[in-house]
Amino acid sequence: MCFDVDSSPPLPPVTGGALVSNDLVLEAADGNRFAAYESSPDGDLAACVVILPDVRGLYRFYEDLADGLAGAGHHAVAIDYFGRTAGVGKRGEDFPHMDHVALTTGAGVAADAAAAVAHLRAASPGRPVFTLGFCFGGSNSWNQAAGGHGLAGAIGFYGNPVRERTPGDGSPVDHVPEMTAPILALMGGDDPSIPAAAVAAFEAALAEAGIEHEIVTYPGAPHSFFDRQHADYAEESADAWRRVLAFIAAHPQG
Repeated sequence: MCFDVDSSPPLPPVTGGALVSNDLVLEAADGNRFAAYESSPDGDLAACVVILPDVRGLYRFYEDLADGLAGAGHHAVAIDYFGRTAGVGKRGEDFPHMDHVALTTGAGVAADAAAAVAHLRAASPGRPVFTLGFCFGGSNSWNQAAGGHGLAGAIGFYGNPVRERTPGDGSPVDHVPEMTAPILALMGGDDPSIPAAAVAAFEAALAEAGIEHEIVTYPGAPHSFFDRQHADYAEESADAWRRVLAFIAAHPQG
């Protein structure tokens, strides 16, 4: 499990200009309609970000994260994974998300990510586009660097770089030879679900392929440390957020 349903991203308060945010329904090239949430600053913006959630799909944590990115000057869209199997309506805490995760495919996630990228480019033309994901979404985010989206970068928190969730889809390590965007990986050093050897394999594959990358492991931090409830890891979370914003600022072209 990644975040609890009552978790919230440990971000600084949004200050300054107003945000424009709303619920969306987007449509992928294969006809899938899926829920999304977007937020942007009411004024100039720097970059666009597609947020790829954890296994629960779209819920409040990722709406708050989109607002946090908008507060930092970016246009963000958080997407849901389960339009094909659960529709576009709001879901309760008892939603059996793992049943639906098992029905997702790499091709479906890529199609939905492409729709979100297209929406952002239409609304904010000329801005670089990034993906940002957590856990299941962290792996999905890195995979989008090989998805032909023309990304400026792909950011993942504690995704498993060697896990192939759906047979035949491949893991992020498998997709490294097709990646065309820089990678940022933010990992917990005390995460038994992602051993250090898996992180090392990802770094070695990226280096061998000549893909620009930054991999940061926080010693002692658990899986899903980026959570306001994990007050013991507030310093690590603050550093990770600074790195996310610095990575976006350092890659102004897609």
